[in-house]
Order: sequence, then C-alpha cells, then structure tokens
Amino acid sequence: MAKKPKKQQGGTPATVALTEAGTAFTVHAYTHDPAHPSYGEEAAEAMGVAPERVFKTLVAEVDGELTVAVVPVAGSLDLKALAAAVGGKRAAMADPALAERTTGYVRGGISPLGQRKRLRTVLDASAAGHPTVCVSAGRRGLEVELSPGDLAALTGAVLAEIGRV
Repeated sequence: MAKKPKKQQGGTPATVALTEAGTAFTVHAYTHDPAHPSYGEEAAEAMGVAPERVFKTLVAEVDGELTVAVVPVAGSLDLKALAAAVGGKRAAMADPALAERTTGYVRGGISPLGQRKRLRTVLDASAAGHPTVCVSAGRRGLEVELSPGDLAALTGAVLAEIGRV
C-alpha cells in the first residue's frame, strides 16, 4: 500500500502540488489589504510585477460545466471566447459559493493549482509571451511565480485568447 504524501508544513494545496510535481516556482507573500478594490491589481502592486504577468483565476460555467479561466489582472474575461475555447456555446460566471466549494479556495485566493476537484482550465494565450507568470498560491496575499508552460502542463490547460484589455 502506497503512503500518502505528507502535507507540506505551512503550504497550500497549490504549493504542495508544485512541490510534488518537482516544478520550479517562487513564492511571493505580501500583506493583503481587505479594502483594496482588486485582488489581482493589489498583488501586482505589492510584488512590483507588471500587471500583464499577474494572472487571476476565475471560475465560470460553460454549458453547465465549471471551467477555470486564467487571465491577466490588467484585463477581463471574454466569456464568449472562453466558451469557444472549450467547444461550448454559453458561458457565465459561476456562483462564488459554488466556485469556493468546488476548488477548495476562497474568492480572491482561488489558485488554478491544487484544486479540490480538477476542472478544465483555459489559460489566456498572452501568458506564453512571458518567461514567468504569477498566479494565486491558494490564499489572499500569497502568489506563486512559474513558467506558463509548467502552469499549463500542471493544470491541463489549453491556451486561447480569452482575455480582454
């Protein structure tokens, strides 16, 4: 019988998944300000990273199936493009409570990595233009930086133009 891997001390499911996969990544922690109007923009400012390299994780429903969209914080999600990217017809933002229950993360801290239930994922194609990108590490005030190729491989993401500036 195989042993269950031990949970990394102080880690999140996202950092544990990265560590177990042997993926190179950097953790960036900052003090989250609950009054800031945008989680993603706050992360970019706090880390001193261009907003085009910081990606937010959004959960949408495409034809009734939960789907993760990972787009730059500097823009917004094009729901029609997301639906098209997965062969669907209609997309709408998922209920936040359902997104939290399904992923195991809280809003503003949803990571595309280490989710409770693996959901199909679409990564905005602009990620491929950067050597590294930052995504939530699974809680507000914590980001991970990794290559877009590793992010796509670990999440099973397809790359598509789903972001709008």
